[in-house]
Amino acid sequence: MSFSTSLERAWNRRISWTLILVPFSWLFRLVVNIRRYYHQQLVPNSSLKIPVIVVGNITVGGTGKTPLLLALVAHFKQQGYRPGVISRGYGGNASEYPILVTTTESAADEVGDEPLLLASACPVVVDPDRYRAALSLMEQTNCDLILSDDGLQHYRLPRDIEIVVVDGGRGFGNGHCLPAGPLREPVSRLTQADFILINRTLPSSTVPNGTVHNSNDSGRSNLEPGSLNPGYLDDCIENHFQLKIEPAQFRHLVSGQQLQPQDWADGRQIHAVAGIGNPQRFSTTLEQLGFEVQLHTWPDHHDFQGDELLFDDNLPVIITAKDAVKCHGIANDKVWVLDVVAVPDTDFLNKLTDAVGRLTK
Repeated sequence: MSFSTSLERAWNRRISWTLILVPFSWLFRLVVNIRRYYHQQLVPNSSLKIPVIVVGNITVGGTGKTPLLLALVAHFKQQGYRPGVISRGYGGNASEYPILVTTTESAADEVGDEPLLLASACPVVVDPDRYRAALSLMEQTNCDLILSDDGLQHYRLPRDIEIVVVDGGRGFGNGHCLPAGPLREPVSRLTQADFILINRTLPSSTVPNGTVHNSNDSGRSNLEPGSLNPGYLDDCIENHFQLKIEPAQFRHLVSGQQLQPQDWADGRQIHAVAGIGNPQRFSTTLEQLGFEVQLHTWPDHHDFQGDELLFDDNLPVIITAKDAVKCHGIANDKVWVLDVVAVPDTDFLNKLTDAVGRLTK
């Protein structure tokens, strides 16, 4: 087990030895506040000519932002907008920026796995400087709406709307900022966001006898105020909603054959391989679909070479869609991809659409 994995487990299990890192957390918070003040107050960039929506989180690790971005892109296309995405390109190492991502010419080791996946739905520009990425996106495309993949803490980027995604399973860990805890910013930052989406759902009707947890008739998250950690959601209860991420289909890596989860016939024992921020959620989803999972984890944004998907048995191998974009050249007939779909609360989508509409008048 790597040190980073051990540290993350300690954060989420609230193990006491992490408290020795609290003084460094205070320093981290000071640096974050100084950077924010510098970019927003001392030398702010001019607002962009089209609306900017930032989709991010305040914790390290995966929270479901990528499927949410795909859902938002599809939603705004239906509303008549021409959305585009800007991204840091984590996992990529290009020689120069900004880069307009294309699904035919761009490689994951250059632009990152998430941008390559998002580029199948809309124009995507990658640049560590997201403000420069936004300018490039407007220059190279006809987009009239910008969605920022992460970037909540990138205060050089002017934004009109902030959406924070919270992992309702892990919550905020021990409540401390890095490195004593998993927080990029204090939880009080949530009170400044426009919308908060809580991802704490399991597979729904695709699972025999399955139940969607943490939902009610209105779609509003039924987490009580502060149930993730005492008092943290009290001040923003009116703008937090439920986010469901559901399994959509299995897709054969080599042939592209599509299969509904309920039609799976290759046996219930499988290998699950994931190089994502929250592999346990991936494993849990498969378990809720009735599989007996042997989970094999790799660091987030891991560059798969093929050996990671080879095992000394004939069991099927299931990977994530985010990892699949890095595995197109791997000829392994045992590998299937689990495609998922984000289902945001309807009330949230209506309010978000209204907010964007007011910005474009």
